[in-house]
Amino acid sequence: MTQKKAVVLLSGGLDSATVVAMARAEGFACYTMSFDYGQRHRSELAAAQRVAQQLGVIEHKVIGLNLNGIGGSALTDTSIDVPEASTEGIPVTYVPARNTVFLSLALGWAEVLEARHIFIGVNAVDYSGYPDCRPEFVESFERTANLATKAGVEGEGFRIVAPLQYLSKAEIIKAGLAQGVDYSLTVSCYQADEAGRACGRCDSCRLRAEGFRSAGEKDPTRYQ
Repeated sequence: MTQKKAVVLLSGGLDSATVVAMARAEGFACYTMSFDYGQRHRSELAAAQRVAQQLGVIEHKVIGLNLNGIGGSALTDTSIDVPEASTEGIPVTYVPARNTVFLSLALGWAEVLEARHIFIGVNAVDYSGYPDCRPEFVESFERTANLATKAGVEGEGFRIVAPLQYLSKAEIIKAGLAQGVDYSLTVSCYQADEAGRACGRCDSCRLRAEGFRSAGEKDPTRYQ
């Protein structure tokens, strides 16, 4: 029998690496997709390539975008500082339309590949308040995917799979380690340097460090 295919969004961070391992464990042939979208932390792209190689994906694709042409986020506009303290509401590290755009392109590739599952590592627990990480968004996009595609209208349709939605960072780390993820290959920091070393101060660094502490596991993160 032909192995079922899945497109997995892979940023190069801890969460998305775990999702690739989970999809593989479920028997999917994984095709991973990353985006060079004008982010300041571009060392994550090298991390994504390392993770894809370590986890044995079938193909890893990097798509070029220009979300920095829109701006409005500390991750795409270097004139906006990355916050190093907790903030109220949706933080300035939110990138307008990012997950909507990423999922749309993953959907296109999935249709070409005749894959029916798209995996994304969004999380509704330790998620920094991003509106496009909520379960309601994932459910809504799945409905859109099945309305807007030939495969949705004439074929089996698509499933958007978000296996980390209700897991804490510690639970995610434990799940990934159980599947052999090497977290030393990943980069989570919002302002990592070119070598992929983390700042240790941003929201993403704090969530990651606390996750390893809560999981009782050694943190392999390299810091500046």
